[in-house]
Amino acid sequence: MTNPPASKSLTRHRTGPQVAGPAGPRTAVGASQGVAEGVPTAVRPDPQAGDGRYPVAWLTICAPRGAVPTAMSKCLCGRDRSAVGHARVLALIADHEAHRDTCPLRTTQEGRAAA
Repeated sequence: MTNPPASKSLTRHRTGPQVAGPAGPRTAVGASQGVAEGVPTAVRPDPQAGDGRYPVAWLTICAPRGAVPTAMSKCLCGRDRSAVGHARVLALIADHEAHRDTCPLRTTQEGRAAA
């Protein structure tokens, strides 16, 4: 074998058997890692769960400057209407507001009996 150039250093490795060092401490099964003591790890309910209300009807209006306005009114009861033009969009907005009182999904049986 030839001698390596002086600018390089080679590390020599042992070729015989080697003794292994002692093993580190073992963690207990199921122990939390990375959690401070006293910090609860249980999953809590979502603070944004809501108050039981959910959207039933949507009114979408698109009125870009200098263009013809359009509107769409959709409801979970199956109502789906659209309008193009100033007068028709205004009429659809009024119709959408009136639908709030007549929608079968929004009026409960108790409200019907009371009326």
